[in-house]
Amino acid sequence: MCGLVGVVVGADAGICLYDALTVLQHRGQDAAGIMTSDNGKLNLRKNNGLVKDVFRERHMRRLTGQMGIGHVRYPTAGSSSPALAQPFYVNSPYGLSLAHNGNLTNISELSRDLFKSDLRHINTDSDSEVLLNVFAHELQKCGKMEPGSADIFAAVAGVHKRCRGGFAAVIMLAGYGIVGLRDRNGIRPLIFGSRTTDNGVEYMIASESVALDRQGFSIVRDVAPGEAVYIDVRGNLHTQICAEPGQHTPCIFEHVYFARPDTLMDRISVYKARMRMGVKLGDKLQKIRPQHDIDVVIPIPDTSRTSALELANRLDLKYREGFVKNRYIGRTFIMPGQSQRRKSVKQKLNAIDLEFRGKNVLLVDDSIVRGTTGKEIIQMARDAGANKVYFASAAPALRYPNVYGIDIPAASELIAAGKTDAEVEELIGADWLIYQDLDDLIAAAAEGNPDISHYECSVFDGKYITGDVDEVYLKRLESVRNDAAKKSRKKGGHAKGKNLVADMHNDA
Repeated sequence: MCGLVGVVVGADAGICLYDALTVLQHRGQDAAGIMTSDNGKLNLRKNNGLVKDVFRERHMRRLTGQMGIGHVRYPTAGSSSPALAQPFYVNSPYGLSLAHNGNLTNISELSRDLFKSDLRHINTDSDSEVLLNVFAHELQKCGKMEPGSADIFAAVAGVHKRCRGGFAAVIMLAGYGIVGLRDRNGIRPLIFGSRTTDNGVEYMIASESVALDRQGFSIVRDVAPGEAVYIDVRGNLHTQICAEPGQHTPCIFEHVYFARPDTLMDRISVYKARMRMGVKLGDKLQKIRPQHDIDVVIPIPDTSRTSALELANRLDLKYREGFVKNRYIGRTFIMPGQSQRRKSVKQKLNAIDLEFRGKNVLLVDDSIVRGTTGKEIIQMARDAGANKVYFASAAPALRYPNVYGIDIPAASELIAAGKTDAEVEELIGADWLIYQDLDDLIAAAAEGNPDISHYECSVFDGKYITGDVDEVYLKRLESVRNDAAKKSRKKGGHAKGKNLVADMHNDA
């Protein structure tokens, strides 16, 4: 999962992008990057680290220009090398840079074709570099000194013909404009907006609407599945559907966990969706355990707070903040390796003993993925003096890998894979466990936009919308992207020393 943004403004594109990335930081805490175009001259700064650490005053002074793109990374496909921080760049044609969110599912086929047929060199193991080179090759076909919107859309159409998976991207053509594109199923989110200034109409394309809100951009609309949005350097907007749209199936996990609650995705309020998740979970709990003895509902901060509060209201129970969060610890879900996740859970949360001592506590979390957080927190509650500890998940059991941009590549790393709810209950140490029903989860999101009836729910139901994911693919994916493989690459120096030539000059 990553966050991306592109802007066409009158001036100070770098400052605009920096501010946008700070509100998208939750989408990727591994690396950050900005590239701007100043009258055709490109300026780049990227590195591993948080936005506030990657960009200093000296960098911002150099990130001048009228347009640019930015990216925060949470690596899924590829290593965590600083060279793989985005934006990526190729000089031909025109000078192209890309920021990408999601995963391509046919990367092996594409990499082979790029080498044998397109005669392009791929230097990294990132599917983002592959996507950029596919677009570059398709755009090269126009053979013009100055590409127009029709040429851009033809290139995007070529990308859709060749690339499969769940992806959103912003691509900058040096001196010409910014293009945003979204996969034909709309799995990964992308939205754009405008604002009127003394310099005329300015535009922003971003992963979440909060990036627009922060700087006074009004939402125009979400980028449609298979659509491309092109804003030229003069601020003219061009849009076109470049691929026959498939079934619109946005990722339901955005509403469960990834997105900020104050964002709109496909016209659905994430905050309201999480409220409805809590209501429906409360109704299920009341139905299956009408004689419960819960004294207090306590959320596991932060993303479960909204659901937990509504669940407590629905059951007329006390709601209390029983954990204090250390905000200087990153999101444990995206950390590589169980040992690091386990250590970070204890660093991140501290229990308030008074809220637990002698009470029957219902802990509410947004989801249970690997089980690390749940098990550790249940033990923390018991250590704080809880009499009984119950556990509720606002999402169903995660039993299958995700291949569309969420770092869940291996079913073997999911605590619920191949297990009953009772077995998970025992493994995490809860007195009892309750999961949200998938139909209720979908209904909680769909109520916000009745035009969307289907969601990408493969982690829950094992159904892959692109139709190209089978057991052979999943086994190959697990072998290269599981925790052990990541650890081996890092130990071998892959993440530190290799792939360092795959970019234009990056100012220190």
